[in-house]
Amino acid sequence: MTSDAHLADIAAQLDTVAAATERLLPAVAALGEADLVDPSLLPGWTRGHVLAHLSRNADSLVNLLLWARTGIETPQYASQFLRDADIEAGAPRPLRDQLEDLTASAERWLALARVMPADRWAATVRNRMGGEIPATRVIWMRRLEVEIHHVDLNIGYTPADWPEDFTARLLTQSLGEVRPADGAGFTVLATDTGYTGTVGAQGPEISGPAAALAAWLIGRSPGAGLTGDLPALAAWK
Repeated sequence: MTSDAHLADIAAQLDTVAAATERLLPAVAALGEADLVDPSLLPGWTRGHVLAHLSRNADSLVNLLLWARTGIETPQYASQFLRDADIEAGAPRPLRDQLEDLTASAERWLALARVMPADRWAATVRNRMGGEIPATRVIWMRRLEVEIHHVDLNIGYTPADWPEDFTARLLTQSLGEVRPADGAGFTVLATDTGYTGTVGAQGPEISGPAAALAAWLIGRSPGAGLTGDLPALAAWK
């Protein structure tokens, strides 16, 4: 049985996704047509690629919510090829089309999440990498996409703008998932929150603001604002 407290927490998490989306959409609406073909912070992707990906990601997460709700297996993406093809096809669209798609896809996902039967949040689904996750994890997956790719658009929103609770959770998650390219260990110290964590064996200490640490760990920063001997990191998944 799902408790009232758990349902309240789910509703609060959905509110954070809605708030992140409400920050993103006006920023996209303020762009010009020429801005969409400029490079994003992701190698090989324009801003148009990032926007197309955000829209298709929302629809992919609709698939996972439908899977959880109905019990009928519905993969996040039909295939890696089709995922990539949809992004390439959507990238060159004009701003009006991009914004309408981004808005509509975000609304579809949020509307379905808001009416998910309480007992179905415990259902198990699989992400596109094949990992089994509870349906509640899908909420965090969408928040990650919106917050991180808002930064990737390179339109003035930076990791320092991330909400504190988002940064704290991202830092903890990324520290558990990242791997140094040479296999060596290290410790991070968030100078603004006091958070500490270690990867692998005890090693050099990397310190700086929590957002700067998280951005570095997920490959969105070369380590600006950090102190310490920064190791090379394997790509964050």
